[in-house]
Amino acid sequence: MKLVIVESPKKAELISGFLKKHHLNDYKVMASAGHVRDLKQHSFSVNVEDHFRPEYVINDDKKNLVRELKAEAKKADLVYLASDEDREGEAIAWHLSEALGLKPEKTRRIVFHEITAEAFLEALEHPREVNMDLVDAQQARRILDRIVGFELSPVLWKRIRPSLSAGRVQSVAVRLIVDREREINAFVPQSSYRLQATFLLPSGEKLATELNHRFSTAEEAAQLMKRCASSSFAIGGITRKATRRSPAAPFTTSTLQQEAAQKLGYSVSQTMRLAQSLYESGHITYMRTDSVNLSNQALGAIAAQIERHPGKEYHQPRKYQTKSKGAQEAHEAIRPTYVAREVIDGTPQEQRLYDLIRKRTLASQMADARLERTTVSIPVPSTDYAFVAQGEVITFRGFLDVYMEGSSEEGVGETTKLLPAVKEGEGLTLSALQGDERFTQRPARYTEASMVSKMEELGIGRPSTYAPTIQTIQNRGYVERADREGQPRSYTVLTLEDGQVTEETRQEIYGAERSKLFPTDVGIVVNDFLVEQFPSIVDYNFTARVEEEFDTIAEGKAPWTDTIGDFYSDFHPGVERATNERTAQRVGQRILGVQPETGLPVSVSIGRYGPMAQLGATDAEEKPRFASLQPGQSIETITLEEALSLFDLPKNLGEYEGQTMTVAVGRFGPYVRHAGKFYSLPKDVDPLSCTADEAIKIIEEKRQSEEKSLLKTFDEDPELSIRSGRFGPYLKYKGDNYKLPKGEDPAGLTYEACMKIIAETPAKTARKGGGRKTASTGKTTTRTRKAKS
Repeated sequence: MKLVIVESPKKAELISGFLKKHHLNDYKVMASAGHVRDLKQHSFSVNVEDHFRPEYVINDDKKNLVRELKAEAKKADLVYLASDEDREGEAIAWHLSEALGLKPEKTRRIVFHEITAEAFLEALEHPREVNMDLVDAQQARRILDRIVGFELSPVLWKRIRPSLSAGRVQSVAVRLIVDREREINAFVPQSSYRLQATFLLPSGEKLATELNHRFSTAEEAAQLMKRCASSSFAIGGITRKATRRSPAAPFTTSTLQQEAAQKLGYSVSQTMRLAQSLYESGHITYMRTDSVNLSNQALGAIAAQIERHPGKEYHQPRKYQTKSKGAQEAHEAIRPTYVAREVIDGTPQEQRLYDLIRKRTLASQMADARLERTTVSIPVPSTDYAFVAQGEVITFRGFLDVYMEGSSEEGVGETTKLLPAVKEGEGLTLSALQGDERFTQRPARYTEASMVSKMEELGIGRPSTYAPTIQTIQNRGYVERADREGQPRSYTVLTLEDGQVTEETRQEIYGAERSKLFPTDVGIVVNDFLVEQFPSIVDYNFTARVEEEFDTIAEGKAPWTDTIGDFYSDFHPGVERATNERTAQRVGQRILGVQPETGLPVSVSIGRYGPMAQLGATDAEEKPRFASLQPGQSIETITLEEALSLFDLPKNLGEYEGQTMTVAVGRFGPYVRHAGKFYSLPKDVDPLSCTADEAIKIIEEKRQSEEKSLLKTFDEDPELSIRSGRFGPYLKYKGDNYKLPKGEDPAGLTYEACMKIIAETPAKTARKGGGRKTASTGKTTTRTRKAKS
């Protein structure tokens, strides 16, 4: 018997089918489900004194699987390690051979970059040994990342706040976003005036044009517009130029992530999940690659498909060169395994992604699109300016018949603007002339897709790390993907009417953001600390150079321990210095000024539960007061006045039903307190401007909601009830929620049965420190987090 070990159960099932179909019944296929060994989770696990020797353990969730694999491996004549064809896959193969105690003489390593019968059988014909150079490159990355994480994180805990963490590539990614945010904050828009004229041809047709110059002031623009009112116009010149547009290369990991975001609206992690599924189902080649190469076999199949439709004249063979910095993977671009297969089985999302990959692959081997571009120039007499109209016509669609790069939906961007028939010297009548004030655009915030592009450009990370890195910095709370509403802005419109220029002020909304990456205050403070204390860790060139050193290790040109040793000798002393350094103020603290009435200092910084304002000094006799920053406020931009207004909370809103209503901000956000109960404020209600009427409405709506959710009450104790929530019925008792046992019928529960459920529910673990400080008062209180209901 021969044992084949692959990474995923889905892949194992597919390969088992191939073997059965080819009557290879002496093979058994099993899956390792990824790594079976790793460094210990809550331990450093790197012996610095012994040449950075890693201490690997079998993952707890894989111990039973490893026992099963070991038992099957003992019975097998040969064991084929068939994990993915990259460094991570090579490391998985090595860890398997170590964990299973495989003997070299009965172990074979096979690789294939597409899960087809042909590729798998070809791989069986060409086995090799585990490539330890690739394994060492992966070990170097894993150990270097463990050193950075385990040594840097405690520094952040001590200097900023507990529970923070740092990562080698993640910290650089955060810096990209913080640097871009500061570029945006420092940006001052400049305005200019764009003139657009509509001319009437002798035929009665209209010609829309734009002046080939922009004016910096309204006065300059108005002056030219007045000149135009008394000028005669004629066609000055017509140029026609044949142009070509070439198709993009087939997909790499990064270009697939970018295009799927642009056209399909997928996040980078969603794209990779779908691509993984397509790969494991045998529909596409391996999805982690920075190669744009296509195999000769694939090129032949693509050529045959194009010649069938849309036709032989549309086929143009092409070879593409990989341009990404530090490209490492040897396999192909991402392409369909069978390009003739137009439709696949799968979810609608998988089908759309497959269709995108297939069309891009076909287009890459198709002829250029041919266009004719026409430019019409209309001089403004006695000036150097001219109004210009441009239009183009597609004379041969070429690859556009299949695929248009970079548009949000197929076909967008292909629309051609046709100009009416004109001839040189032909007289024109000025029909309309308008000048619009336009503003320079600030730098764009990153989307997940544009972050991938930037990381690839700088050589930060590799195809397998882009999506996890972007997801990690969001999970850690350093970056958030969010939408932001635009801001109103006034702009000026100049219009020529009856020879006179009129000026009108209009309003527009600018700066609206959708699914953009914003740094959080915690991310900014951590970034600034790392830039100051560990500049090399967050240096773009240094990070790219480390990736190149991993490449050198993978090529067998350098021992991995030397690379780690050189890094550690510079890094570790910096950790000790940063840990023991004493400073006059907290890391990230920003002094805003003093409260006019008392002279107490006002500052903002990162607290245990997020950004906060502080009134008073920590070492003063009178304890300082604290207040949480509101959504939309940042320690980078908040003003003294805005910070002082936060200390107006808690605020008395008056009485309702004979009880006082107060509005305040707690750890879980702003709330109204009334008759001993807490009512969360909706996102659109500002606690600083919340009125009594708004508070009463919130209280009443909450009561109505609770009335609807009430299923049962008990005479024995009015504080006990059964309610219906998001996740089904639950018990509510004295402000706490308790899950009902699975299958329990709420209607049949007695008072005694309910109290038994409550008694048997494990007590909630008290938070470390036993309490917390409310943001608005500084007094210590204890609140139990309630279960979701």
